[in-house]
Amino acid sequence: MAFGSFDNSNGANHTVSEINMVPLIDVMLVLLVIFIITAPLLSHSIKINVPQASAQPVEQEPKIIDLAVDAQGQMYWNEVAVGTEELTQKFAAETALDPQPELRIRADLNTRYEVLAQIMSSAKAAGLKRLGFITRPGSDGGSAAAAGNAPPAKAAPASGTPQAAPPSR
Repeated sequence: MAFGSFDNSNGANHTVSEINMVPLIDVMLVLLVIFIITAPLLSHSIKINVPQASAQPVEQEPKIIDLAVDAQGQMYWNEVAVGTEELTQKFAAETALDPQPELRIRADLNTRYEVLAQIMSSAKAAGLKRLGFITRPGSDGGSAAAAGNAPPAKAAPASGTPQAAPPSR
């Protein structure tokens, strides 16, 4: 914005290169008035005695179903031998529980995938939503249990983890 003077005595028009402070001061004063008016309203509060409740949510741990499958396809429901028909009935009964139990499948290294697929399919058809697999970490193909020289149920689990074979009880 260029301002000139009405005095044409020197004949040269020159521009004033100063910032016009009037609009900035006006804005600052308006903001100052707004803060002066609203500050007492923000600090005014009403003290209310609100009752305190000490209710804590009830945490229900879901039941864990251990389903072991050996190399021949025999299934063990919590260490009790079950058949395929009985397994689907047990799945249907467990689906109705609240909270729904978690199904953990332990399979032998030589178990056919077809057997595991049938188990997962019948669990899904029954409505079970929580499904997990228990594996043995660090198992290699050269071990005695994997080669079939020793029964998998007697193989020692690595660092206290569950075995991948049916129970030996």
